[in-house]
Amino acid sequence: MVNRADEISAIGPRLRMMVSVLTSLETKLVNAVLSSEFDEHVALKDMAIRCEMSQAMVVKTAKKLGFSGFKELRTLAAKYNRLPITEMHKELSPTDTTREIVTKVFRTSAQALEETLAILDMNAVERAAELLANAQQRDFYGFGGSSQIARDSVHKFLRIGARATAYDDPHMMLMSASLLGNKDVVLAISHSGQTKDIIEAVKAAQANGVPVIAITNSFGSPLANMADIVLSSTAQGSPLTGENAAARIAQLNILDALFVVVAQRDYAHAEQQISRTMMSVAHKRK
Repeated sequence: MVNRADEISAIGPRLRMMVSVLTSLETKLVNAVLSSEFDEHVALKDMAIRCEMSQAMVVKTAKKLGFSGFKELRTLAAKYNRLPITEMHKELSPTDTTREIVTKVFRTSAQALEETLAILDMNAVERAAELLANAQQRDFYGFGGSSQIARDSVHKFLRIGARATAYDDPHMMLMSASLLGNKDVVLAISHSGQTKDIIEAVKAAQANGVPVIAITNSFGSPLANMADIVLSSTAQGSPLTGENAAARIAQLNILDALFVVVAQRDYAHAEQQISRTMMSVAHKRK
C-alpha cells in the first residue's frame, strides 16, 4: 500500500479496487473509511460498532488492506478524503437539474482520470508498449462497452501500420487465440476482470505462449491474476450509470497513452504510415 504524501490520491482507488476480493464486512469497512464524514478522529471502537465488527477484526482487515494497522489506515484515508479530487464525485439524484447532472457526470469522469493516473504503474505501461510495438499481430478482446474501446484502439494502431484486430465474439476470440504465437500479443479489456469468455480466450492464448496485457478495474480478479501485465483503471459510479461509464473514459485514456508511447518509438515511421492510411481514405471525405 502506498504511504508517501505525494501518493495519497491513490489510497481511495486502491481500496475500492480490492473490494472484489473482500468479504461483505471488510467491504463495509472500506466504504466507511472512504465516506465523507470519516476523519482521523474516528475511534477504533466506534468504527468497529459502525461496521458490526470486533475491534480486532477491524485491525486485521486494515492489515489485509496493506496498512500496519487501523491507525495508519485512518490517517491516510482521512488525508485522501480531504483531497479536492474526492469532491468531484457526487451521487446523482432524481431531483437533479440538467446542469447538475451534466456537471456530476463530467466531474466523475475527471476524477476517474486523475485517480487512474495516480495508480497507473509506469513500468507496466513501458512493458506493455514494448510488447505492442514488437508484436507481429495484436488482438484486442472485449465485450459490451469494452468492445468499443477495443475497436477504437485498433483503429489508432492501424493508422500507424501496426496490424491489430478487435474481437467481441467468444467463438472468434478462441479462433484468434488458437492462431497466435509468442511473437504476438493479446490485450484483454474487462472492467470486472471476471468475464468468463474473456478469461477462456486468454487461457487459450496463453496455452500458445502468447503474452497477455489486461486492462481492468479489479486487482484481485481472475483476469488480473492471469495476465502478464496489468494496467488498472478506476472509477466510482452511481446506481444509474454504474462504474463502467467513468471507467470507460479512463480505459480509453490508458490505451491512447499506450498508442502514443508505441508511436514515438519510431516516430518517423509512424508519421509516414499515418500519411499513407489517411491518403487511402481521403476520397471518402467531401
